[in-house]
Amino acid sequence: MANQCRVQVSVPWPASTNSERQAQPCVAKHIWFTRIFSSVIRLQVKELNEQISGKDSAPTASTSGETKPLVLITGAAGNLGTSLSERLRSDYTIVGFDIPGTEADFDLIGCDMTSDQSVSEAMERLATEHGRKIAAVIHLAAYFDFTGEEHPLYQKLNVEGTRRLLEGLQDFEVGRFIYSGTMLVHEAGKPGQPITEETALNPKWAYPQSKARAEEAIRETHGDIPYTLLHLAGVYDEHSAVPTLTEQIRRIYERNPHGHAYAAPLSVGQAFLHKDDMVEAFARVVAKRDELPAENTILVGEPDTVSYGDLQREIAELIHGDSDWRTFTLPKPLASFGAWIESKSEPVVPDDIDQGEKPFIRPFMVDMADDHYELSIDRARHELDWEPRRRLRDTLPEMVANLKADPLGWYNTNGITPPPWLTAAGENEHEPEEVRAEAEKESIEQHRNFLWAPFLNMAMGAWLATSPSVIPYNSVPLIWNDVLCGIAVVLLGFLSLSWKLRLVRWAIAGIAAWVMFAPLALWAPTGAVYLNQTLSGALIFGFAVLARPTPGVHQAAAVTGPTIPPGWDESPSSWFQRVPIIALAVIGFLISRHMTAYQLGHIDGVWEPFFSGVPDNGKNGTEEIVTSSVSEAWPVPDAGVGAFTYMLEILIGIVGSTRRWRTMPWLVLIFGIMIVPLGIVSITFIVIQPIVIGTWCTLCLIAAAAMLLQIPYSVDEIIAPIQFLIRRKKKGRPILWVLFRGDTDEGPDERVEDDLLQPPGQIISKMIYGGMTFPWTLLVSIALGVWLMFTRLTLGTDGALADADHLLGALVITVSVAALAEPIRSIRLLNMFLGAAVALMPFIVDASLVQMAADVIVGLAIGALSLPRGKIQHRFGDWNRHLI
Repeated sequence: MANQCRVQVSVPWPASTNSERQAQPCVAKHIWFTRIFSSVIRLQVKELNEQISGKDSAPTASTSGETKPLVLITGAAGNLGTSLSERLRSDYTIVGFDIPGTEADFDLIGCDMTSDQSVSEAMERLATEHGRKIAAVIHLAAYFDFTGEEHPLYQKLNVEGTRRLLEGLQDFEVGRFIYSGTMLVHEAGKPGQPITEETALNPKWAYPQSKARAEEAIRETHGDIPYTLLHLAGVYDEHSAVPTLTEQIRRIYERNPHGHAYAAPLSVGQAFLHKDDMVEAFARVVAKRDELPAENTILVGEPDTVSYGDLQREIAELIHGDSDWRTFTLPKPLASFGAWIESKSEPVVPDDIDQGEKPFIRPFMVDMADDHYELSIDRARHELDWEPRRRLRDTLPEMVANLKADPLGWYNTNGITPPPWLTAAGENEHEPEEVRAEAEKESIEQHRNFLWAPFLNMAMGAWLATSPSVIPYNSVPLIWNDVLCGIAVVLLGFLSLSWKLRLVRWAIAGIAAWVMFAPLALWAPTGAVYLNQTLSGALIFGFAVLARPTPGVHQAAAVTGPTIPPGWDESPSSWFQRVPIIALAVIGFLISRHMTAYQLGHIDGVWEPFFSGVPDNGKNGTEEIVTSSVSEAWPVPDAGVGAFTYMLEILIGIVGSTRRWRTMPWLVLIFGIMIVPLGIVSITFIVIQPIVIGTWCTLCLIAAAAMLLQIPYSVDEIIAPIQFLIRRKKKGRPILWVLFRGDTDEGPDERVEDDLLQPPGQIISKMIYGGMTFPWTLLVSIALGVWLMFTRLTLGTDGALADADHLLGALVITVSVAALAEPIRSIRLLNMFLGAAVALMPFIVDASLVQMAADVIVGLAIGALSLPRGKIQHRFGDWNRHLI
């Protein structure tokens, strides 16, 4: 066995200051003499060791052309291993062990340290190619993750792999075994109380626990091989760092809410170590391998620990110029519960939202948040003559500069998945950092210009909360509802004064929507309460989300990408197309509000100029309809639901810019859902009125017409975000994230705003013809559909034929009006089947000769009129191929 007769001498001496040396010259001379004498003794002992073991003195690169001493590095192909090899190769022959298949620019031997056979074969190859004399073994290979959970590789690689390596080295002559450990094996200290090598071991989670077990294996297995355990601080350099630091930088860079919270006093911190200083420490151990004690532990890190709070402020100032970054200390139970919720909910959160990644902060981290690691490096100074030349504080500016220069590269280097907005910002030759900075600057400026909105919302909240004191509510639930909702609006309005909390505005909008719906759900007993809640809710909603910047739009979507979709000639979100929809919604809202007041019992009657109700009950047609069994089957006033929907259409129609088809696709699709499917439901209700109830409702017909006319104006804005989402999906973008946060798109960066300074006639013309044309064939079809709906009046039709005419006429109107929209002009062909049904119906049910002739002529006309497509004036990208 090698080194059985090895002699080890250690001659320590106390450190002395300059003042001590000046005050005590005799002592200083004695110390100087002792050091020279000690060096002589060490040289003699070294020669004695070489004679006993039959070795030659280990040469260096500076001693002629002799073979350099051999240094073996495990995990050599990694970042730290590569840096170490570069530092040592001028003086030593470097051989590396790493998993089979890896490559390096030095001799690398494939070795799976979890396998006895693989380690044995690697040792044999090492002996065959380089001999059995090794100056130093640097053991870097280890498994690491930040889950906090036990992993089989912690035992198989970190512990048993270390033991396996040392057992294989017993047949070699090893100058020193150097183990890459961690300071985390020690009991944490407190600010101002540095830990030392004698500090008790108390690793608190899986990784440092495996390191501590590995060190125990070293003590048990090293034999006669001297060893040094380097307990390293968290390593960083100008481009990368340990996960805790890179995640801290990431959270602040992305303005993640987690970046404003910490579960411990901000005075605690963690020691760090620049990679170059770490490499130098290893090199010093290798150089002094024969001088160090046989069993040796050394703490290596920067002695001045930067507190978490100071790091937060310095990083924020370097990235955002924000020297007053607020970090709040959360109670540990609350923080731990939040981390637990995030961890447990990850499997059910769609990967498009969290990109398939588990949250970084785990409950075990919260438990250790107040651990403080401040190091005493006296032993490193004395035994290695080592002092860190770099400091984290001095390196942070360069680290942040590298992040800003190449954000995507920084994320990839540190193994962090970039947020979707950052990936999007890098498209089309954009500089991600410029996009982020421009978006942030624009957002702050817009927020400043619209700062009046949160103040008005706080005023509206106070108005709502105090309304029960001036309005007779006659309802305890509604009183409590308005008081609590008003207080919530005041508090959230105060929070929304911060531009960083703009998403709070959607919470305010949600409360506002409930305030508008509450008088229906709780059956407001007075008209004053209903009107107050409707208007208050609408104003609060408007002040919350109509003000700029629009909340929820991510950076790249806000400042890059086109206004007009690729292949289109106009923006489907232009105001010229939205204003007609909003105007029609206003008409629908006013009518529905009137009928709602009757259903709630606030008024005694409803205006109805044409249709009477059932004889002898004193109701007109409209009153008959809104109190019918169909209406009363709803748990709330159905006219009120219509009014609520129309009000939301008005508000949502105003939200967003002319680019909202790609900045807020979710909102556009909701807007379309409120118009198209609900429009069809409204038409269906109109259809069943004379069939099921036996009369008509003038106000219902007007409201249904308003709803129906909204469909052709809204279709193109529904198609555009669908095309957009398909394009982004093909680009590999997370579809749900794009749906709710928007994205950039193909095409030039442009902001084409509507020219509302044109003459009124031109503006009205653009509004009427926005995305639609009026072929005479469709206008005639609409007129024929109206005639069919009223054959009870025009031809005296009754029974099954009257019902059929009414139903088919309503469907012809619906299809023809919808087909006015150029993008769905093709649905006019449905009128061929409806016309055929009209023409055939008199032969199926009883009909007079006049009624039969009328239906046949009208049915054939409807079918024939559906054949011409009519003029298409606009382009809709890929959708044009569907226009037939």
